[in-house]
Amino acid sequence: MDFSIKAFDTKNTLSAAKTGVLAVAVFENKKLSQAAQALDAGGAISAAVKSGDISGKPGSTLLLRGVSGVAAARVLLVGMGADDTVSEKNYGTAVGAALKVFGTLGSADGIIAFPLADVKDRDVNWAVQTLVIAANETEHRTDTQKSKKDPVPSGVRKIVIAADAANAATALKPVLAQALAISNGMALTKELGNLSPNVCTPTYLANTARQLADAYGFEIEVLERKQLEALKMGSFLAVAKGSEEAPKFIVLKHMGGNKKDAPTVLVGKGITFDTGGISLKPGPNMDEMKYDMCGAGSVLGTFRAIGEMNLKLNVIGIVAACENMPSGRATKPGDIVSSMNGLTIEILNTDAEGRLILCDALTYAERFKPAAVVDIATLTGACIVALGHHTSGLFTRHDEAHDALAQELLDAGKQAGDVAWRFPLGENYNEQLKSNFADLANIGTPGAASITAACFLENFTRKYTWAHLDIAGTAWKSGANKGATGRPVPLLTTFLMNRV
Repeated sequence: MDFSIKAFDTKNTLSAAKTGVLAVAVFENKKLSQAAQALDAGGAISAAVKSGDISGKPGSTLLLRGVSGVAAARVLLVGMGADDTVSEKNYGTAVGAALKVFGTLGSADGIIAFPLADVKDRDVNWAVQTLVIAANETEHRTDTQKSKKDPVPSGVRKIVIAADAANAATALKPVLAQALAISNGMALTKELGNLSPNVCTPTYLANTARQLADAYGFEIEVLERKQLEALKMGSFLAVAKGSEEAPKFIVLKHMGGNKKDAPTVLVGKGITFDTGGISLKPGPNMDEMKYDMCGAGSVLGTFRAIGEMNLKLNVIGIVAACENMPSGRATKPGDIVSSMNGLTIEILNTDAEGRLILCDALTYAERFKPAAVVDIATLTGACIVALGHHTSGLFTRHDEAHDALAQELLDAGKQAGDVAWRFPLGENYNEQLKSNFADLANIGTPGAASITAACFLENFTRKYTWAHLDIAGTAWKSGANKGATGRPVPLLTTFLMNRV
């Protein structure tokens, strides 16, 4: 999709714009938006609204052709609910409805002239980003591995977003560039998640990271098994033991800030397929365990976004990638392994493997003397029980520094429409991880499974400020709309942008 911003005011009016379709908002109480009024010199739009041809309810549409005094070939009226306050939900519904109609038209170009500044509790930046992400979502394809590709959609492919003044258009151009970067980052994350696990292996993730490094000038290092053994990453390697696929430990560096500034570190769980290991998962829906690398995918997608922006911040991405497979070499329940920081771990369940690879990655992050570390993982099904598929789980310690980091992430999620919810941590939950034979167990006693998983990770993060995002419920969708979502790339990218 090709986007641009253009000012339409008294010098360059909407009515004179030559385009295939021009979308404007109307409201439930038969009122017209400012843009709709500007096109209503002949009265056709007000007549359509008064007659009830369009209700104004969110997502309702009416396509008019040959509107008198309007140069556009078509005018699309889109309902946006009550005019006294445009809600976030109603705006999103209207955007989706407009794009659906755009996709059916015999025109390649169109203009969207929605009231960007009138969404309750949101700014123009959010409105533009929502529009761009929604539009690019309509173009996302899942037929990469099909022998016969799906039909290429027709309709509008060039969209102009209308601004109400020249200075507004100028101010929105960098906002549009940021929205496109976030959308492109989400697209990469979705592509990686949707690829079959025999293609998207740890080696594939490493090669993708190398391509990003080449494209955007990142520094990159990929550590192999012998290097991981030298670093004494016994916990990470315990998970990788059962697979023929070689583990990869990927480090990307975007050093866009001052050389002396401490970096922000993102750590992604990269289990490219999770059978559960010896603690084998049930067969139904096991195919969806290709999505267990979505934490890693979101780190790579975020790096694509900040690379496109050339973000003026030091950011390091760490991806611990391997498969979790059963075999004669695989780790067994009851095995005890040593982690990179020296703590011993009794593995009571080999399906609690994400925390085993992350703990060594989090220890490795110490060497960068980070300003903050955020790990991202499809870690626990319990998080889905708690939050469903709408909200990611956020976990940090409870002190001034960690409260501040948590608020940064929560605010970024709200700002981006990619929300998270904070859970508690504490010694009471750590008690559930006690082992008779090792320093800690990799699963807790029953109850609070998402929290005890985060508490396990917390043991390896005490030398810096840290937060954990559990994206098990938000990284992909099941059922008829099965596929990766690209979350939490918007949250992470916005969080980093706000740190500049």
